[in-house]
Amino acid sequence: WTYSWTQDLPELEGKAFTPEDYAKLTEGTGIEHSIFMETTPDYPYGIDETKTVYEMCDDDASPMIGAIVNCQPEKEGFEAIIDEYDHPKRVGLRRILHAGVSDDMSRSDLFRANIRSLASRNLTFDMCFFARQLPIALELARACPSVRLVLDHCGVPDIANNALDPWRDDIRKLADCENVYCKISGVLSYCAPGNATKEAVQPYVEHSIECFGWNRVVWGGDWPVCTLRSTLPDWVAISRQLVSKENEQNQRKLFHDNALEIYGAKI
Repeated sequence: WTYSWTQDLPELEGKAFTPEDYAKLTEGTGIEHSIFMETTPDYPYGIDETKTVYEMCDDDASPMIGAIVNCQPEKEGFEAIIDEYDHPKRVGLRRILHAGVSDDMSRSDLFRANIRSLASRNLTFDMCFFARQLPIALELARACPSVRLVLDHCGVPDIANNALDPWRDDIRKLADCENVYCKISGVLSYCAPGNATKEAVQPYVEHSIECFGWNRVVWGGDWPVCTLRSTLPDWVAISRQLVSKENEQNQRKLFHDNALEIYGAKI
């Protein structure tokens, strides 16, 4: 499979990241179960990835309790394809919308109708938008009010340039949509080189949690993309530090309970 989006990213391009690698990295971190997130291979390899992930899900020794798979809601026949590639551990879908596609893709009637069809199938849709595109994410959220939408990576803020606005206001508006949830993930990758620290990401994580509340945030590891600036164990450690003053119940919601509640995954 090929991944055009990894071009010019030497930490990722042409490299293999295996379940064995993940198992070693997560030793001692407290990570016991995982939900797989699609990795956007080039067309037409998305189906191949989905089939492979399903095989992994069927392995009793795998920590995988769910899978969010690749999809193309912009195309006719979308519903037939997702029904054909059903699986007991498929909990959601994602289509990358922040790179390699038109800003207007999610604005089409077909795209929105296909996303709305996920509600009757009890499937989530993960939204991946750049900070500048958050008004577009808001349009999609309002157009699909019955679908659980998960905003990836805190809305991809420009942390390297300490850009808090207008990101803060856009996050607040998205949080007003009760069908939108926020994934606390990926933020270290948006830090300046050499500055992937707790202090750099803290304003963004804290604002996201403040706006969405503890029942509508969920933690994500973002491995292997997190290796652009840091490591998965480092991100786990920083995440724990960021919420160390919160009560145990809220910490458990972020790191465990909400993943089961939002995605409907089962252990």
